[in-house]
Amino acid sequence: MSCGCKTSGDSAHSCGPKKTANGCENVNTCGNSYKLSVFDWLSNIQNPASNRCDFVEVRFKNDRKSFYKNVNNIPLHIGSVVTVESSPGHDIGVVSLTGELVKIQMKKKKVSEESALKIYRQSNQKDIEVWQEVRKKEDSVKIEARKIAQRLGLEMKVTDVEYQGDASKVTFYYTADNRVDFRQLIKDYAGAFRTKIDMKQIGFRQEAAKVGGIGSCGRELCCSTWLTDFRSVNTNVARYQQLSINPQKLAGQCGKLKCCLNYELDSYLDTLSNFPSSSTTLDTEKGRAFCIKIDVFKKKMWFAYVENSIAWYDFDIDLVKKLISKNKRGEKTLPLEDLKQPETSLKSIDLIQENNVDRFEKKNKGNNRHKNQNRSNANNQNNQNQQGQGQKRPNNKPERQDRDRSEKSERQQNSNANNQPRQPKSQQPKPQLEKVAAPNSDAEKKPNPNKKKFKKKFPPKKDNNA
Repeated sequence: MSCGCKTSGDSAHSCGPKKTANGCENVNTCGNSYKLSVFDWLSNIQNPASNRCDFVEVRFKNDRKSFYKNVNNIPLHIGSVVTVESSPGHDIGVVSLTGELVKIQMKKKKVSEESALKIYRQSNQKDIEVWQEVRKKEDSVKIEARKIAQRLGLEMKVTDVEYQGDASKVTFYYTADNRVDFRQLIKDYAGAFRTKIDMKQIGFRQEAAKVGGIGSCGRELCCSTWLTDFRSVNTNVARYQQLSINPQKLAGQCGKLKCCLNYELDSYLDTLSNFPSSSTTLDTEKGRAFCIKIDVFKKKMWFAYVENSIAWYDFDIDLVKKLISKNKRGEKTLPLEDLKQPETSLKSIDLIQENNVDRFEKKNKGNNRHKNQNRSNANNQNNQNQQGQGQKRPNNKPERQDRDRSEKSERQQNSNANNQPRQPKSQQPKPQLEKVAAPNSDAEKKPNPNKKKFKKKFPPKKDNNA
């Protein structure tokens, strides 16, 4: 047995073992987002009064709802499929609200308790099967009804078709700009569908509510989810909110102005009550200036000269009020360019770098730069510590190069000396020895002038930082 809790009223959906006599236990999550549903915030609160509310709200296909009286005191819950009174026969719907909130909704919609119809019983298996069969035929009946209306040349559009629960009546919802004479149409419908025909004309907003869809904001249409009343929307609403009169942007899926334009209208009207009139003109020493633009959020007004309307000057509304009072006293104000005060530019700090496309790359580069800098600082600090302690002498390339050059020059001198012809010993002059008088001559040895001096070579030291 189906719980009938799907939005479209498709009874083919079933909740399986969760369906009980009290209704669907998982009614809020089994795919049944009720259109124009009311949140029962009193469901977990026990009623202190002894008498309970005997009225329940029953939802039918799409957004059609009605209130019924539970005369037999049947235990009903949200999601219960019930058989209710209708004319003719009976209809089948799903309970959408119970408890004390039903009286509040009836008072809000101005429904009298005396005119409410009654609930017969909870739907049995036979009622559910008949309801399923007629629901399956609705799409094909809608297509056939449109063909018949087009053949008769009627300027109308069949939007939706709804069968009654016992298949004794079918209701056609249609939209039309002008009045339609459908006397012949009803005869053709009765002959084609063999049941009682009921025609109901709806507006374009009601059509959008029945069909549903996604708005320009990316969410489901307000009229098909929670909006119950349709207030009139005109172009003055867009003018108060300083919006451009663009029909493509201001119109919704129904072709009319969007209902959401009314949501913030009261806030705009409260703010605009503190503004001077948009038709305000200022008498300056340079000429007359008129208001050309208003910024509601910044509370500023833009003015321009009548002779030169290209240059705009913005002023706070407090300053504009002072200038208007000065003009009323018969005094002219300073030119607009003199009244304009230089604005202090506020530097905006982009903490999360939203406006920077390469924020991730720059972040990585900065991290690498800091890492390299930290490494070089650490190495320099280690070298300084080593020099101070005298443990190791750092490898300096300039000293090594000087030492290599000196060794190379000595080698060249030695090679040149070997290449020169040797003189005989007799011809070689004897070196004259200088006698050095020293008190401690015995302890010191005299140097040998004939002995060649070789620079002691040390192995190259290892570079720890290489």
